[in-house]
Amino acid sequence: MTTATAARTTARRAPEWLAPAGLILLSLVPMIAGASRLTQLSTGATVTPDNARFFDSPIPVVVHIVGSSLFMLLGALQFAPSLRRRRWHRISGRIVAPAGLASALSALWMTLFYAFPSAVTGPGLSAIRIVLALTMAGAIVAAFIAIRRGDVATHGAWMTRAYAIGLGAGTQVLTFLPYTLLIGTPPPVVHTLLMAAGWGINLVVAEIVIHRRARAGRAPIMRA
Repeated sequence: MTTATAARTTARRAPEWLAPAGLILLSLVPMIAGASRLTQLSTGATVTPDNARFFDSPIPVVVHIVGSSLFMLLGALQFAPSLRRRRWHRISGRIVAPAGLASALSALWMTLFYAFPSAVTGPGLSAIRIVLALTMAGAIVAAFIAIRRGDVATHGAWMTRAYAIGLGAGTQVLTFLPYTLLIGTPPPVVHTLLMAAGWGINLVVAEIVIHRRARAGRAPIMRA
């Protein structure tokens, strides 16, 4: 391989890994927070009003942390085109889909049955969580049905939407951080708005990605 060829190969590969790398970075904060929560549960940390619900019923939060971490990490790698063309994509997808369902359904369970402190909730937030958890689970099911009938484009679109919802906790770090640094702890209404903004941003970006992917698929192939 000549130096020029190697340079062109590197130039092609670098951009395709920018998206997965960015998504993994965005996932790090919720994954680290989840690992910290698991450590608290396994070592018997002090029970406080903020974490009592996890100690009272630990299985849902453990399922949610493990499922969400696998979904965010392996899901990010699915956005690398070179991996999508390999057998790895199908094998990892058999982990990603169940992990995403575990994440969505455990989030639904916690929303319905956990008693959330006022500091981590706001008006209408439970309803938003319920709708998004059901939408995420439904998107994964729709993606599975699509791939079973060989519709790769529809499969990719629904999994992209599911991933956008699952990555909400990562983007919410970015929506909360400026407000918290400049003003302080948000009141309940603002808390709901900042949470919703994280999911909303992700879903808008997901639709842009889906639209561009569809346009690229319809573009004529230039042959030498």
